[in-house]
Amino acid sequence: MEDRIAAAEAEVANLKEQIQNVRTEKKDSSMGAVNSKGSLRDIRKPIKMRRTLKGHFGKVYAMNWAGDSQTLVSASQDGKLIVWNAYTTNKVQAIPLRSSWVMTCAFEQTKGNLIACGGLDNVCSIYNIQQQSTNARAAKELVAHDGYLSCCRFMDEGHVVTSSGDSSCIYWDVDTGDVVKTFTDHTGDVMSVAVSTENSNIFVSGSVDTTAKIWDLRIGKCVQTHTGHTQDINSVAFFPDGFAIGTGSDDSSCRLFDMRCYGEVNKFQSDRITCGITSVAFSKSGRLLFGGYDDFNTYAWDTLANQSVFSLQGPHENRVSCLGVNGKGDALCTGSWDTNLKIWA
Repeated sequence: MEDRIAAAEAEVANLKEQIQNVRTEKKDSSMGAVNSKGSLRDIRKPIKMRRTLKGHFGKVYAMNWAGDSQTLVSASQDGKLIVWNAYTTNKVQAIPLRSSWVMTCAFEQTKGNLIACGGLDNVCSIYNIQQQSTNARAAKELVAHDGYLSCCRFMDEGHVVTSSGDSSCIYWDVDTGDVVKTFTDHTGDVMSVAVSTENSNIFVSGSVDTTAKIWDLRIGKCVQTHTGHTQDINSVAFFPDGFAIGTGSDDSSCRLFDMRCYGEVNKFQSDRITCGITSVAFSKSGRLLFGGYDDFNTYAWDTLANQSVFSLQGPHENRVSCLGVNGKGDALCTGSWDTNLKIWA
């Protein structure tokens, strides 16, 4: 038996080496190196601040656009979720939370009736904003995580995926409140999840263990693990075509990984930027990768090159904690510990 186990282990090691050799062989260049040989179309810059959303009395920790590209929800340490009309800056709704230590929020994208949130209470609370009048109770509370809830995103109207400080991600049935599947391959706190816009069976997670993992709900397993960062990954986002992911880390770099070549194709960093990245999001075309930084700034990187195109003028007065591009691609929202959100276009 011991001989069979040893032979199997040797075969596995040999297969891993073959896979690594193939990946190394195909990784013969980067996006920046390829495009340095030719001319790229100029990017219109910079975008300007159009609106400021004021109303929170504590640090803004998270925001998420609704599917209509006009409404967004924000979560703050003041213990409230606020639903905003980004065009008019009006507050559509304010939802008081049982726990003020909220870390994430998410809009359901198809009908826009449901909002999910969670934080240090370890619970993902689901609110139906069409039924929220004087009743501030959650329509459903999803309880299973043993650590704080770091991020949540709707897969569809009936399912949500959450990430947690207990090193796991959970796929939930919203209607029943049951756990459908638990994903436990990470070895550190999972800080962020993002759902593919092209394939609702695929999502990505970023973790303190410095890896980003691609998960497939159909087989219930991790199908790719992307390495390269040297410190915590705080944020992940899918490229618009669904074939690549962007990551932001405490190592002061953002990176672009392509799922087709199973590797890193671009890296975005600067010697003058030494702080961590809290959040990342792609423009509608994918040409720009926006990153929110601890130094109060938001930088836009050219994904076809490897250089910063511009930083948003009129930055926040504290850490940029979250950002997102709406579905139409015509507006960027940034949220900050300075209690405000800003709309850029």
